[in-house]
Amino acid sequence: MSDCLFCKIIAGDIPSKKVYEDESVYAFYDIDPQAPTHFLVIPKEHVESCGAITPENSAVVAKCFEAISKITKELGLTDFRVVSNCGPQAGQTVFHLHFHVLSGRDMTWPPG
Repeated sequence: MSDCLFCKIIAGDIPSKKVYEDESVYAFYDIDPQAPTHFLVIPKEHVESCGAITPENSAVVAKCFEAISKITKELGLTDFRVVSNCGPQAGQTVFHLHFHVLSGRDMTWPPG
């Protein structure tokens, strides 16, 4: 999508600090980190949110979690949180499926 911030990052039109990339997934550090380690993992295929997952596109979720496992191992992270906000009331501000990976501090519940 031409107006999607994350699609522009994937295309290289907007700079990012890349953590990982393969044919299906792109990961980069969050520009407003909420933990000492905070990166986003996004599918290269544009999917609006978790609420837009279908049988036809659900494989991208597995690819994202495979990447999360690989990245966290490479970074030596054993304790981390994975979050995906779905919709404006849940805090989603970029409407491209993404997973926040946070680590390096005690996490509270509910998140605040």
